[in-house]
Amino acid sequence: MAERPWVLVTGAAGFVGGHLVRLLTAHGERVRAFVRPGTRLDAFAGLPRDRFELAYGDVTIEHTVYRALAGCDRLYHLAAAVRFWDARPERILVPAIEGTRAVLSAARLRSLRRVVVTSSATVLGTTGEPLAMDERHLPSGPEPEPYTVAKRRALEVAEEQAAAGLPLVIVMPTAIAGPEDRRPTPIGATVLRYLRARIPLPAVPGGASLVDVEDVARGHWLAMEHGIPGRRYLLGGENVTYEGMLTALSQLTGLPPPRPTPSARLLLSLAGAVELGARVAGREPPITRRQAAVRIGRYSWVTSARAERELGYAARPLTETLRRAVTWFVNHGRVPDRLARRLRYELEAR
Repeated sequence: MAERPWVLVTGAAGFVGGHLVRLLTAHGERVRAFVRPGTRLDAFAGLPRDRFELAYGDVTIEHTVYRALAGCDRLYHLAAAVRFWDARPERILVPAIEGTRAVLSAARLRSLRRVVVTSSATVLGTTGEPLAMDERHLPSGPEPEPYTVAKRRALEVAEEQAAAGLPLVIVMPTAIAGPEDRRPTPIGATVLRYLRARIPLPAVPGGASLVDVEDVARGHWLAMEHGIPGRRYLLGGENVTYEGMLTALSQLTGLPPPRPTPSARLLLSLAGAVELGARVAGREPPITRRQAAVRIGRYSWVTSARAERELGYAARPLTETLRRAVTWFVNHGRVPDRLARRLRYELEAR
């Protein structure tokens, strides 16, 4: 019997990519992970050698993707520069836009059976009220940061290719958390700040849809198996205010609840001062005024009804996602030992 074709995953060493590779190999797929030379390979430890291999290249260089697609009949394109600020914005824009263009061109030349492209719910923007957006929502909110611009333009490239006949499905994850968050993600960084804080953090006004990384990985797989070509699918979790998220963390860990919410105007002023100070010092700002304007006092809530109905997608509760994220940070030395011991006790007791 002939061996099954390979499936290529770009961005395979990333947060979602690593979980997706493990999910696919667990389902018996033969997975080829496309990574840049010099990429850390921690995400692939222990994978079965008969169902996993590496391919090196650059998503912006079409012939390297074309070569990696030899023997493949499907492709997951996740690769992107996940950064919200850069002194040279093209370092965020080019990998997303030109990378998507090159990858999908190579996919067309290889006549693939199906392609799943990872976009982001951030392309929808934000709302001033706690309303759940669906895939048809037109972009709204303040002028976005380069990451969102990159994602919107990459989405345009993907939809152009879908309209031209490439069998392509688009998934749009929301804010992601969970185990293996090494970098960490923006939500993961917030969880760590909360755990390490010596005094309770203030709750920022606004809210987001928070989803577990394993649910997002499974959503990718479901989109490949059941998605309708040319269609977008939001992969969200529980819609929660930022205050609600910190309160849930307090209930999980026994750490103090958040302090009263400052005004959005004060927080925007502080974000501007932080950005200016970082620029003067020649460092990357932890937040910019533009990032703050997009998120503070605004909501990126969504409904995943289409994915639930058409794909069989489901997301776990917020508290389970937060517990898994905290447990991973605790068990991997991301908090001081004394605090880690206390958190292990609290997590087991609750």
